Amino acid sequence: MMSTTDTSSADLGLRPEEFAEAAEAPIEDAKGRGLRDAARVLAQAGLIGVAAAEDDGGLGLPIDFALPIAEAAGRLQLRFPLVEQILLAKAFGSASTGEGGDVGNAIAQALAAGDRLGCIAWQGSISEGLAGHARQAAQCDWVLVADEAPAAESILAEHGACGGASLLEVPGLTVEADAALDPDVPATWLQLADARVVGRLSPDAFAQLRTDACILLAGFATGAAQGAIAKTAAYVATRVQFGRPLSAKQAVRHWMSRMLLVTEVSAAAARRALALDDDGSRRDARPALAGAVANAAFVLEKAMHLHGGMGFTWEVPLHHSLRDVRAIDAFCGSGLAYKRIGERFIDSA
Repeated sequence: MMSTTDTSSADLGLRPEEFAEAAEAPIEDAKGRGLRDAARVLAQAGLIGVAAAEDDGGLGLPIDFALPIAEAAGRLQLRFPLVEQILLAKAFGSASTGEGGDVGNAIAQALAAGDRLGCIAWQGSISEGLAGHARQAAQCDWVLVADEAPAAESILAEHGACGGASLLEVPGLTVEADAALDPDVPATWLQLADARVVGRLSPDAFAQLRTDACILLAGFATGAAQGAIAKTAAYVATRVQFGRPLSAKQAVRHWMSRMLLVTEVSAAAARRALALDDDGSRRDARPALAGAVANAAFVLEKAMHLHGGMGFTWEVPLHHSLRDVRAIDAFCGSGLAYKRIGERFIDSA
């Protein structure tokens, strides 16, 4: 099974799994800061530009190396749009943009350096004049929006049907916060009248961004589940009831085993999506994302249950991770995706 990792990175002795450890310290440092300061910390550590071209101030590594960083962000409950920053810094460049290399390079350099913040509106389009599910957009400089309506149905829609996408300046747009799902990091809806375009992605570049997004968002959701399991394992090992720790109860052990099993399945699926198939073609990353979101939601809800529901009383901050996972589910529609994935599998048989 071949990986998409460059031979050059292998020659340098770099391994994606090592990046998870290297990412933990700057992510912990960034957690206590505002978005702008956090961006500088993460950029200085090379996390934002991990997959951006070296000419744009990045490390020039394949998306394989960004996956463990996304997992670490989910595991450590980083409430910063790191996945979006990585995706935009990689996507914008002379080879990707439809308006010339200088524009794309300048955008990618500003993102990789942490000088500008970008987000992605996962639903809506410029043709509709409305875009949504752009988390933390009010605090960002730029937002990426699909040009055409068909591409806005879901990140899990057919990638081949995508048009291009445009990067818009957030100042000047009407931004409406939707705190129904998460009052701390609300989703935002954007009115796109009189939007100013600062850069464009070609259809091929936008399709590649969506593929990369499936992998990194799957990693983030899996990381959130991993963090919940670690917290729950520590809790049930020390919480004593009737003279015995909760971990001594067989039912608790069964649930913990099942939580670990589905999380490992999600992690394996994301890494498999990075590998080429037997014909040397890229695998479809959408099933990995759909599975990771569903599995992470199950793990987080069960972790709250095993904590005695304390996640709902803010004593255990597992609700932050659950909200992040539910936000991903809201814009990618993993439930409907399962049906479509099944239909495609039946049609191909």
